[in-house]
Amino acid sequence: MVEFVLQLDGFNLQQMGLELGTGGVIGGIIGFAAKKIAKIIAVLVGLELALFKFLETRGILDVNWQAISGATQNATTGATNAAAGQPPGWLMSLLSALPVSAGFTGGFLVGFRQG
Repeated sequence: MVEFVLQLDGFNLQQMGLELGTGGVIGGIIGFAAKKIAKIIAVLVGLELALFKFLETRGILDVNWQAISGATQNATTGATNAAAGQPPGWLMSLLSALPVSAGFTGGFLVGFRQG
């Protein structure tokens, strides 16, 4: 049996395709799961805030809503600043060490979008 191996300037294209495909599948599964988990967390936070409001109307609990809105504003600002800047150094070294990172990233985005 004759096996054809495509090589381009020292790169094994078959191996690169396998790594991209494997990374894409793994990334898709993780992206899909991440979106499902994010939805569950959002529902739990919403239920918690509704419970706080209910307990406040019954006089059982006194909630400082200004502190809660300030905390969410700080979290939003921090996330915006992190997204606009460079990723952390440890993340860049991890991604550069994994040859499947390109496939993983593409698969993660597709999985997250489908989730």
